[in-house]
Amino acid sequence: MFKLIKLNYVRSCVQIPNNSYASPSGIISLGKSKKKLGKGGPVLEKSEIPVETDAKKLVNFVCGSNTLKEGQDIELKPDSEYPDWLWNLNIDGPVPLQKLDPNSKQYWLRVRKLSMRRNNLLNKLKRF
Repeated sequence: MFKLIKLNYVRSCVQIPNNSYASPSGIISLGKSKKKLGKGGPVLEKSEIPVETDAKKLVNFVCGSNTLKEGQDIELKPDSEYPDWLWNLNIDGPVPLQKLDPNSKQYWLRVRKLSMRRNNLLNKLKRF
């Protein structure tokens, strides 16, 4: 008797949802859909961004720095008006491990990073 009451209670609580809002045009499709959209929805056409070709403007201004509709791009100043440290920045990428001082913290952080990469690669190659 208890099982019968419990079963009827479960049946009355369970409702089959009608999610027609999630399907296109309110039609629920049970099979494969005819149109396949990408993960992000319909594919948009690529738009071309205009590129500055005027040589004088490229040399004297930072092209693309003006984000407003009005105004103009930032004008470049002579090199003497910029700080000295700007010309000494490392733009070649990370310094090789051999050129770092073994007594520095940066050296040991790099060693740790490289050893973790090596261990992860070796663990990836192991069989179960």
